[in-house]
Amino acid sequence: MVVLHALSDFIDCDFAIADSSCNYWYEGRCPQSGDCLKLPRTSMSEAIAHGLMQHLANNDCYSREGKMYGILLVELPNGEQRVLKAFSGLLNSCSVIEGWVPPIPGRDEVAFEESRTLAQLDAIKQEIITLKQLTERQQYEILFNDFEQQLQAMSDRHRYCKHQRQQKRQQICNTLTAEALTIALEQLDEESRQQGIERRQLKRQQNAVLQPLQQLIAATDARISELKQRRKELSCQLQAQMHASYSLTNFSGRSQSLQELMPGGSPTGTGDCCAPKLLHYAATHNLKPLAMAEFWWGESSANQNKIPGEFYGACAERCQPLMGFLLSGLRPNPPAPFPAREGGVRSTSLPIIYEDEWLIAVNKPAGLLSVPGRYRDRQDSVLSRLRHLLLDGMALISVHRLDRETSGILLLARDRQTHRQLSQQFQQRQVHKVYEAILSGVLTIEQGKIELPLWGDPENRPYQKVDWQYGKPSLTHFQIMAREGDYTRVEFTPITGRTHQLRVHAADARGFGITILGDRLYGCSAATSRLHLHARELRFKHPQLEKTLHLQSIMPF
Repeated sequence: MVVLHALSDFIDCDFAIADSSCNYWYEGRCPQSGDCLKLPRTSMSEAIAHGLMQHLANNDCYSREGKMYGILLVELPNGEQRVLKAFSGLLNSCSVIEGWVPPIPGRDEVAFEESRTLAQLDAIKQEIITLKQLTERQQYEILFNDFEQQLQAMSDRHRYCKHQRQQKRQQICNTLTAEALTIALEQLDEESRQQGIERRQLKRQQNAVLQPLQQLIAATDARISELKQRRKELSCQLQAQMHASYSLTNFSGRSQSLQELMPGGSPTGTGDCCAPKLLHYAATHNLKPLAMAEFWWGESSANQNKIPGEFYGACAERCQPLMGFLLSGLRPNPPAPFPAREGGVRSTSLPIIYEDEWLIAVNKPAGLLSVPGRYRDRQDSVLSRLRHLLLDGMALISVHRLDRETSGILLLARDRQTHRQLSQQFQQRQVHKVYEAILSGVLTIEQGKIELPLWGDPENRPYQKVDWQYGKPSLTHFQIMAREGDYTRVEFTPITGRTHQLRVHAADARGFGITILGDRLYGCSAATSRLHLHARELRFKHPQLEKTLHLQSIMPF
């Protein structure tokens, strides 16, 4: 099976000579020596990956399910450069496909058990679905709501009658005496007792009707819990068998099972990701790795926050713990200059718009985080770069943030007092912000404002949406600057600062109903290299100098 591909299958070979800048490091420590071993994701490997994306886009079978894909640029013993490509897990239920790197050895040893267990898991899944669709659940809800309405209507009626009785008691106490008063009061008390009996009868009727349904539903839920526990046990059992069988080899020629490498256990799918498959294949076929790139393709992944066409580093749970072993045998890389990027080109600094002893404002490039993320592949950011580059960098604090895909002015404080004072201006909406964007369509109105409540669903991060129940108020003023063919250039002045505010105000039908060009997260499918949104201006009062600063940044598009 042919798995080594020529560079010309993906890119113009002249690119290989022209661009070798690094955008990310796959790294880990050698278990034996403790050396930090690194493999870059270069601009060249990203270009190769983009070539693979074009191939995937031309075949519907690759868009049926979202998954990670990867390429590894390797050097043959004769010095020739070739490309390996891999997919994570199974592709359309297949683990071995012509032209792709095969899975880690060991899967064949448990193939029968895997097939049998997967069939059992599927049967459990179908039974759970059937039990969740139990018709008695809906019947219970309808009857429960009906009884609740009856009880509420009865309570309202009884409350009114009680009020009437209180008035009658007061009246008869003032007008009747002796035996007539006693009889009248007893009649009112009897009316109260009868209403209590009426309520208890309705409650008993409710219990008689609902209790059998409750028992059936409870038994069904117990069965669902049993099935879920059985599913978990089967999955863990299969995972343990597979991890005991999977054997990884590094560039020192050393082989170990996943169980040996991660004795404390590992998540499902460990060993099936692109990076381990690519590096293991290279190590066992005498291929020298030069650069690697991994990206998501297919349907968007809401639960994993993956966007089609975006590059991602080694996943923290499955791949990162294996990196040190997989890269062992490679010569440790010398320390590289701290990476920075602007307009797709790496440099050792960020463009500084304004700087004094209290604060600093930089022109953040698109594709760079404002502050470091949680995991290793999200550490590169404006804040981490400045902390590396500046003598007082460790004292820097970001005053606000821009989306990773958004470029423009980012403000950082050099001490806590300045940070507190500037943050207060942002919170009190005393900072004037201006953004410029290109919409992926023609907007007919000239100016106006958009007010929508925005909410970030915790199950679908980082996606934001309009939600009238849970959303927080957001307000944006806009002005059309120009219409350029099929696109519209617009100026935004956000009054509030909600996450993805401008992107949602543009994309949602209750706003423009037109996405910002390049905004793949909110549905833009146009072929473009970036999100066309730029933080152009920032005006605020300098906390120490007591003067107004009006910062401006040159538009990159």
